[in-house]
Amino acid sequence: MPPAKTSFVCLPCRASYKQPHPTPARNAGSDQRVCPRCAGTLIHVGSAFAPPPRRDSEGWRVLSLLLHAGIHFHKSCCAGPGYRPRTLREVRERMTYARRTGEPIARALVRPELP
Repeated sequence: MPPAKTSFVCLPCRASYKQPHPTPARNAGSDQRVCPRCAGTLIHVGSAFAPPPRRDSEGWRVLSLLLHAGIHFHKSCCAGPGYRPRTLREVRERMTYARRTGEPIARALVRPELP
């Protein structure tokens, strides 16, 4: 049986690649993945990731904000990764809510609805 694959992303190239899962036995620094287009470092985003189209600059900007906040797209037991904002408007609303209430930004970004 072939090894399971997961998604890796290169933000400057706006490209997504499926590659085998990182192995926990290796040293974390030695398992760096390299983008075949620009030779930059790939970011592990998880197996439940669906990339936005390459021309969708807003979608890639939202993805960049989510990844830099520490939010990834890993599957849970029976479902996908849960709610993730898709537009800059949704991101701005959740970041404003986080600043106003003191909730951590990562938690506010994955909140499906704002109170």
